[in-house]
Amino acid sequence: MSFMPSASAVRDNPALSRFELDVDGGTAIATYRIADGVITFMHTEAPSATRERGVGSALVQGALEAARARGLKVVPECSFVRSYIARHPEFQDLLA
Repeated sequence: MSFMPSASAVRDNPALSRFELDVDGGTAIATYRIADGVITFMHTEAPSATRERGVGSALVQGALEAARARGLKVVPECSFVRSYIARHPEFQDLLA
């Protein structure tokens, strides 16, 4: 049975300006910067052993849910975040 990541397991690490999701002994990350009510996602990265298993999607979903909860608008500089939002219309209202 493969690991199914959960967006609820995503945590913010403001000291490192990134969201994190622990998976299989590694950590998937989504780096960001926040200014003037806008969170800009710059890069996402998942451990190579976890690719194609939904880890990146769970990470981005959790990060976007956190942005919504904080009332932040989103700028997806990262292509993975940009394509995730394009595939999930429920997050398109967050775009700055």
